[in-house]
Amino acid sequence: MSKKKNIFLTIVIFIFCITGIAIYAWWPAHEIETEITYGRHQTIRHTPTFADEEIDGFNYEDFILRENNVVHKIPLQDGESIIAALNPDSEGTFINEQFIIFRNTNNVHDPVSVALVSWDYRDETYRRIWNAPIPAAVPGTISMQINDLLGDRSFCLIITGMNSQREQILTVFNKTTRENTGISFNNIVNLQVDGSITIDEVERSNSYRQGITGGQPFTITAYRRDTASDNMLDRVEIIYAYNQNRGIYEQSIINRIPGTQIEQRRVREILSGETKAFEEFINDLWYHVSPSGTIDNNQYLYFDSVNREIIFYGDNTMQVFRWRNSSPTRFGIYVSAQSISVSSLRRFLNIELESLNSLRIRVNEDIRLVINVSALWDGSYRRAGSIARNTAQQRFIHQYIDAVYDSMIGRLIFKSNGEYELSSSGNITKGRYSFFIIDGHELLELRPESRENDARTIYKLSAAGRTDKTELFDMDNISLSRVQLGMRGISDLHEGIIIMTKAH
Repeated sequence: MSKKKNIFLTIVIFIFCITGIAIYAWWPAHEIETEITYGRHQTIRHTPTFADEEIDGFNYEDFILRENNVVHKIPLQDGESIIAALNPDSEGTFINEQFIIFRNTNNVHDPVSVALVSWDYRDETYRRIWNAPIPAAVPGTISMQINDLLGDRSFCLIITGMNSQREQILTVFNKTTRENTGISFNNIVNLQVDGSITIDEVERSNSYRQGITGGQPFTITAYRRDTASDNMLDRVEIIYAYNQNRGIYEQSIINRIPGTQIEQRRVREILSGETKAFEEFINDLWYHVSPSGTIDNNQYLYFDSVNREIIFYGDNTMQVFRWRNSSPTRFGIYVSAQSISVSSLRRFLNIELESLNSLRIRVNEDIRLVINVSALWDGSYRRAGSIARNTAQQRFIHQYIDAVYDSMIGRLIFKSNGEYELSSSGNITKGRYSFFIIDGHELLELRPESRENDARTIYKLSAAGRTDKTELFDMDNISLSRVQLGMRGISDLHEGIIIMTKAH
């Protein structure tokens, strides 16, 4: 009797399992949606995807990195060209919405536009549900980010860049309603100036961070040339504040700021409108200057216009960025740069001439992935002298070397031009390499020429018996441990230590 009962229970359980699987497989997608909270007040619908599951061999962080590149979710129409894409995310959760910026190459008179693409659960496809023109026109300068600009936890889409007149632009759309019939955005900021524009972020209270109270709206500061002055470096500072009654930003304070008196012919040479002239001028090491006027030897920028790289050093962390593009501005150049180790980490630098030995720099961080970027890069920078330059150079890890190492993975040849060859079991892999520092750790990245498997690898470097004064590449033996750069910083993959022995 007991045996029959067990057989009966097994059959019942089996039927329930089959029924559950069938219901899950055929249930409409909108019935299994989950809800996640964007910020603290706004709820966005989210359909589970394979990215939400733990799958062997699947790396969610790399998936987010790929999604943050310019990959659009909707087919473009004839003549349309994608410029930028932004996938909103909340606490690392992927959301089926995307902002895209595009232009119509068939008609040069058509403005650049921004659009919101969202998943249509009924038709099971992506659709454009809102779009608007924006004044940005230079693709390499355009950036999007989302921020609580107003302090009320509302959804503000912030777009920065340059227009065709070499002016800086700032456009902000505030999401106001979301209904079954569509979506609504208000254009609360639309600035275009021949200088620079910054959002004056201030730290908000603990009660704001805990969701108890609101915060003060950020102000916006714009700088333009003082056309009433003969000095090309004189500026006008305009501060914009949010008018709650009108729902837009308006001029609040206007100040005139005298610039350094420099021989105007030299100013015209540097600010000729050609990026090469200004790039050659800033090709050097520059120290950060504190508001009190003292030089901070622990924070500096190094502009290498020849090798097209920018080195950021601060908080004992050195970050190397590829110098992607320069666009001339009224007072200098606007630079877009991309991290050589984390492709989704970008910075946009507005670099302005302050004097023949100083620069004013404002950095727009395209924060999609944060890895120890706590240094405040905005401010004035002074050109370093030869002694200071040599002192700072001691902190630089060798970027390119000329050496040969033998290891269990094969013979690794580093060339002084940034290329490497890995010879293993008769196979030769070629590519480019880079050494860099994150959070005090010296890292090596190998980027092979073949992109078939996206086989870029990153190793943490160390050497037994090394002292602070010993150069790493003076050591005969260097150990490598493979790591991964992700949203939480450096993660050890625990694949074992690789010993590299210098070939003499």
